[in-house]
Amino acid sequence: MPGENLSRDEARERAALLSVEGYDVSLDVRSAVGDAPADGPRTFRSVTTVRFRCNEPGASAFADLIAPRVTAVSLNGRDLDPAEVFDGSRIALEDLAAENELVVDAQCAYSRTGEGLHRFVDPEDGEVYLYTQYEPADSRRVFTNFEQPDLKAPFRFEVRAPEGWTVWSNGAGTLTDGVWRFAETRPISTYITCVVAGPYHYVTDSYERELPDGSTLRIPLGALCRKGLAPHFDADDVFLVTKQGLDFFHEHFDYPYPFGKYDQAFVPEYNLGAMENPGLVTFREEFIFRGKVTRSSYEARANVILHEMAHMWFGDLVTMAWWDDLWLKESFADFMGTFANVGATRFTDAWITFANRRKAWAYRADQLPSTHPITADIRDLQDAKLNFDGITYAKGASVLKQLVAYVGQDAFLEGARRYFKRHAYGNTRLGDLLSVLAETSGRDMGTWARSWLQTAGVNALTPQVLLDAEGRIDELAVLQEAAESHPELRPHRVAVGLYRRTPAGALERYARAEVDVDGPRTVVTELAGAGAPELVLVNDDDLTYCKIRFDATSLDTLRAHLGALTDPLARALCWSALWNLTRDALLPAREFIALVLRFAGRESDIGVLQMLHAWARSALEHYAAPGWRPTGERLLAEGALAELREAAPGSEQQLTWARFYAAVAGGEADLRLLGELLDGTGKIDGLEVDQELRWAFLEPLAAHGVADEQVLAAELTRDDTASGKRHQVRCLAARPSAAVKAQAWAQVVESDALSNALVGATIAGFSQSSQRELLAPYTEKYFAAIERVWAERSIQIGMDVVSGLFPSLQDSPATLAATDAWLTAHEDAPPALRRLVLEARDDLARTLRGQECDARAEATAP
Repeated sequence: MPGENLSRDEARERAALLSVEGYDVSLDVRSAVGDAPADGPRTFRSVTTVRFRCNEPGASAFADLIAPRVTAVSLNGRDLDPAEVFDGSRIALEDLAAENELVVDAQCAYSRTGEGLHRFVDPEDGEVYLYTQYEPADSRRVFTNFEQPDLKAPFRFEVRAPEGWTVWSNGAGTLTDGVWRFAETRPISTYITCVVAGPYHYVTDSYERELPDGSTLRIPLGALCRKGLAPHFDADDVFLVTKQGLDFFHEHFDYPYPFGKYDQAFVPEYNLGAMENPGLVTFREEFIFRGKVTRSSYEARANVILHEMAHMWFGDLVTMAWWDDLWLKESFADFMGTFANVGATRFTDAWITFANRRKAWAYRADQLPSTHPITADIRDLQDAKLNFDGITYAKGASVLKQLVAYVGQDAFLEGARRYFKRHAYGNTRLGDLLSVLAETSGRDMGTWARSWLQTAGVNALTPQVLLDAEGRIDELAVLQEAAESHPELRPHRVAVGLYRRTPAGALERYARAEVDVDGPRTVVTELAGAGAPELVLVNDDDLTYCKIRFDATSLDTLRAHLGALTDPLARALCWSALWNLTRDALLPAREFIALVLRFAGRESDIGVLQMLHAWARSALEHYAAPGWRPTGERLLAEGALAELREAAPGSEQQLTWARFYAAVAGGEADLRLLGELLDGTGKIDGLEVDQELRWAFLEPLAAHGVADEQVLAAELTRDDTASGKRHQVRCLAARPSAAVKAQAWAQVVESDALSNALVGATIAGFSQSSQRELLAPYTEKYFAAIERVWAERSIQIGMDVVSGLFPSLQDSPATLAATDAWLTAHEDAPPALRRLVLEARDDLARTLRGQECDARAEATAP
């Protein structure tokens, strides 16, 4: 990574000096097939012509390119010596004219880490597949450019590919004389250009809509995946959601989709969920389901499809000037994904998923030492890479949900419409958006922005109830608190709901008030005189972004009657609040696990149930007192098996409990049952053990030494696919052997032979909660290796290693001290690397506090 960074100051200076008129990019990827070179990386030819203006003739600048070799450089007809002007990541440009033309002929390297032009060989049939992924700054690994979002330009691509391949790019393409040529794009940023090439399976459809002027908008639709996944590809559902989304955004944005066609490519070994390249959106191929999945998986895919579609306007049409304002696209797309899912598709309960899953991500990120305002301070590209986090996405989306409640939905959407029309094909900053929202709402957006966008941290809201002599509410107040490190108390538009049990035993809301909470204590006068509640739910309907707390009566009610709460969103909010109490060491882990075992079986929302399973595992592995873990493991396994047997045959609940049972199985009887389910000697009525579920059952068997290398090899023979290979690699690394762990460590830390997908699979298998003693020697090795790994590997692999291999299972004060010692000794380490270690340290300290809380519960138990 040395020499590849770009600072904000450098980008600002270059943007003030240059403006780009256009790019012509010619790629020759015929080298993707055939034998690898005898030495050095496999490369492809990249020839780029850039036309640009310079505001100060005679000045100097630089272009960006990361390539093993540059063959020729020409600036305004002058041939330059590549050895003199190219340093491996930048091309020096001296004595610029008012109008310039730069031509660079280079040999660029195919990627195996998902950055730049990624090359994948399908183990199933040997076919080669290519795709690009650039955000925030990896297009320079494919062609020469000015790699920053505010130097937009039109692009024309042409690609020479192996015979029989199809090539896609942002614009429509045609094949002539062996060359794929693509229509020129509208002005866009470098990071959203895209090329996909290979023998992909391709399905087409079309979308039409009559526009207000009487014309008809026609958008060709396409969807593609590897040939090996074609039998599983439900393209009809992808197109259904796509058309629903296009209808929804056209109705609300009043700006026709501006980029011609709309292809969606599901590609292998993808680092992200998806990427909003205009006209050619790329997705991780795991969104094509090889086995039975629950409704929540389809909802998640629909949400991502709509998230990326929202980017066509928020991000592609109008783009942030620099990564400080990344939220101007990601927060909006995250909000709009759920907004459109609820408003346009069959997933009308998507706000429940948002409240339970997305906000959990935000709450965690906002309590880390690396938390930052939604409008962040992004000094360079490494900062930008790490800023694709829970703050920028989920907190930003939550704050936008609060903004809609604050200014009203009509004013919010009218502000968006003016924003698109005013800044189409341009770049914006925070003030540009606030000005249109102030126009449409009449609200003081400056005050709102200072509280919500320019400060960090999450507030906690707690109800305070005083009853009169007749048992009615004399006064109900909402108390607001903030952490000492981030003391900002924000204005919140919240709903306060009062709940009590009906004669039939259901816990239902009987009163609600929507109020503005501001300052440390706000009295809710609208609820005075109401009957005494059994549960007070602050932030009912999830209007604001906050941690919900409970008064003593409400908490006792949830302990006894959480399953009786009939409203699914209210129930999800209560579960989320209880999890936050557990993470904050205010609720013992064993009590949270007991609540899950008692009430999760009644949960109707399958996404919430899956989240509860993940939280229960985390509570056991991290926050439970070590001495109680064996008991907790037994209780979770017994409870999961009981719910699995009681679930309706063939239901989503049955599948979800089956996966959870496999995740917590550790006892001899449990492992024996998993083996019987695999070999067919055991049966659970209605449970179909398909290939994906087979791998889920094999991982615990491998981790406990029951399934050996031969068993896993046989399973790979049964499922000799790219997905099967990832599963096998994870299971191999999970085996309880010192030699296995040493090999996995060497493959990830000491070698760069594995692709990004197999690095991730190896890391996932390496750390097993049941193998803490076996993993103990790697604490010292971790701290000895991470600075070297960060310096030598790509930033994506560096992030995977530093975060994924942190010794979090060595949950002791000694590990905390070792982390502090590394931080003290490496104050000059790259800030992005230190941030990752600081985050891991904070998680470990939270783990220790949680274990202390749980141990106190054990000590005070009767």
